[in-house]
Amino acid sequence: MRVLMVEDESEVARVVTRRLNRLGFEADCVSTLRDAREALGTHSYALAILDRRLPDGDGAALMPEMRRAQPSMRIVMLTALDRTSEIVAGLDGGADDYLTKPFHFDELMARIRTVLRRAHDEPVPCITVGALTFDPHLRNVSIDGKSVILHGRELMLLDMLMRHAGRVVSRQVLIEEIYGFADSVEPKAVNLLVLRLRRRLKELRARVEIHAARGIGYMLTGQPS
Repeated sequence: MRVLMVEDESEVARVVTRRLNRLGFEADCVSTLRDAREALGTHSYALAILDRRLPDGDGAALMPEMRRAQPSMRIVMLTALDRTSEIVAGLDGGADDYLTKPFHFDELMARIRTVLRRAHDEPVPCITVGALTFDPHLRNVSIDGKSVILHGRELMLLDMLMRHAGRVVSRQVLIEEIYGFADSVEPKAVNLLVLRLRRRLKELRARVEIHAARGIGYMLTGQPS
């Protein structure tokens, strides 16, 4: 699940994005409205964490553009502006939640979970291929009904392949969705990630196969019982 953080305080940005990445999110961080607009035109985001006092303007001014560009994206404002009138203006302006600095990371995560639950009021069907079942909403993976744990980018890769099971997903799409736009991606990074996931699923007897379409991408299919 991809998250955009618009924050110009480098230490706050570093800590929050690092923690989000450890929890399985793919967090992109920018420090200006201009860079945020560019990111919105490049990737789809489930969530934005938005500061207000930015070098080139008020983050609140970006919310209407965010809503037009990506209507399903949730917005959590994270800012030092803590007067009641400022909080009301942020919520009325389109934010799904408003958290003031200083803050506790656990509270931020609780608020993120809450707004993402609101975005998924209608249940998303689970996807089953072979013995492998993936819940796109909860991001849970199970094999023959038994939960298993995949970490970080392995889970993000499986997410993409399961959502497009039976179809080839291009390498470029995988790179854009799995790696942050600020990351330096080695040419063989996707190949190695696929190799690790393929081995892991084989060990777990998931009865699926990840096929390589040479020069194009990868496709996940089920195996006979």
